[in-house]
Amino acid sequence: MQELDYIEVETGSEPTAAVIWLHGLGASGHDFEPVVPELGLPEGAAVRFIFPHAPNLPVTINGGMTMPAWYDIKAMDIDRVVDTDQLMQSADAVGKLIDREIEKGIPAEKIIIAGFSQGGAVAYELGLTYPKRLAGVLALSTYFATAKTIKPSAANAETPISVYHGTFDPMVPESLGVQSVETLKEMGYDPAYQTFPMEHSVCLEEVQDIGRFIRRHAL
Repeated sequence: MQELDYIEVETGSEPTAAVIWLHGLGASGHDFEPVVPELGLPEGAAVRFIFPHAPNLPVTINGGMTMPAWYDIKAMDIDRVVDTDQLMQSADAVGKLIDREIEKGIPAEKIIIAGFSQGGAVAYELGLTYPKRLAGVLALSTYFATAKTIKPSAANAETPISVYHGTFDPMVPESLGVQSVETLKEMGYDPAYQTFPMEHSVCLEEVQDIGRFIRRHAL
């Protein structure tokens, strides 16, 4: 996969932490750009937010239409039949963005990987397999697509994970969020899980909690 294009937003000069935030199917890096001012980060906190754009891929469930996608979804049954190879390629491509941040002077343990829906599935794969300890993983309205194939890194065995889901989500049922949390616990992780009375979206209360997560684990 070619290098990803992305949007970069810095909350201060000389950032000491980074958040790489992945959008969902059919969206773009602009999707979560407006969230930054709503996070309630401390005045003077210098965080670099990176919002990558997914490549354009044909998506089977949408009649083969080409659109921004981290991987193909072949069937929308409860277990989600996805192109795991494409998902892992996307994780590798986003991993190069982490590498770049480390080269620019931000330690891996100050870098958070976040993702919504499809982006969250990539965040699980990357966040749990990256060879250096990360600050945390944020999984929003998503599912653990590679739970059966993932090869976790010992470096991230205790990395903080927060999972968020809407109780009225018609696209990714909350049962998939619950299943992800149960699987993570079976694997030895200690994820936090919160739900909100919303559909397949984000809400202000969730965004504010994400801000607290960033303060707690990356600042």
